[in-house]
Amino acid sequence: MHYRFNRRDFLAASAAAGVGLWATGRLQAAPWKTTLHKALIGTPNEATLTSWKAAGFEGIESGQRHASVEEAKEARKLAEKLGMRVHSVLYGWANFNTDSVASDIESVARSLQTAGAYGSDALLLVPCRTGGMPMPEAWEFQIEFDEKTGHVSRVAAGDNSKYQKYIEAQNHATDTSREAVKKLIPTAEKTGVIIALENVWNNLWVKPAFFANFVRSFDSPWVQAYFDIGNHVKYAPPEEWIRALGSLVKKCHVKDFKLNPDGHGGKFVDIREGSIDWPVVRRALDEVGYHGWMTIEGGGLSLEEHSKRLDLIIAGK
Repeated sequence: MHYRFNRRDFLAASAAAGVGLWATGRLQAAPWKTTLHKALIGTPNEATLTSWKAAGFEGIESGQRHASVEEAKEARKLAEKLGMRVHSVLYGWANFNTDSVASDIESVARSLQTAGAYGSDALLLVPCRTGGMPMPEAWEFQIEFDEKTGHVSRVAAGDNSKYQKYIEAQNHATDTSREAVKKLIPTAEKTGVIIALENVWNNLWVKPAFFANFVRSFDSPWVQAYFDIGNHVKYAPPEEWIRALGSLVKKCHVKDFKLNPDGHGGKFVDIREGSIDWPVVRRALDEVGYHGWMTIEGGGLSLEEHSKRLDLIIAGK
């Protein structure tokens, strides 16, 4: 026998089923194809790893970017003994668009060796930053760029003459950063550590498609993206960034950002207290097939509260 449901019947049946499941306490989150792991940023010593393990975390991102290989190996042994993992290393800012590029390439190469000794599979690297000249506000960016060269031709609607220095700075940063990172790929391959690029309020690659194009331009499995969920809210919703980057997302930082009522600007807040739609973000991560670490950066909550809120995010709630 065949039954035909109209839209009203479907909605009524769905609502009734939902009420029934809530009443019996059996309403479950949708199953996820991907598995996410919990971490924080810090120094991988015994006291830290032990307390974080007790709070429900599984790993750590080391802020000790230039620990010696011997120190990193010992930290790895300790972490593994405790059932934890040093999953990445936070290098942070480099200056690939300045005269110090050569020394910074050397510095990043040392950090890749440190990361390899930790047993980490990625190094967070912000290639460079720019500023000090007129540029659009976060909500004004409308970037047009050449997919082959990565060069921008305009950054906002209307007359862009006042932004010419910024356009030149952006294109210079793209060229010099690409050249520098390419020089680091052999070290990344040798150490088994992916260079995970991040654009963290550095006024560069500020829109999803633009940043994705830059990361993709290396055409190398050793160059991927470190996506900070909270850092990008002022430019575009996090789910837009995730979908644009797709399989390029190697790691995720977890922060929250509360936009002002007009959607222009705002401030960082503790996770789940800002403007991020976490269930939508979780679905987007699942859609792009992201299996990996969710590493909380900053925040004023206790370990236990951070752990509880991150559990909710991972569950898609």
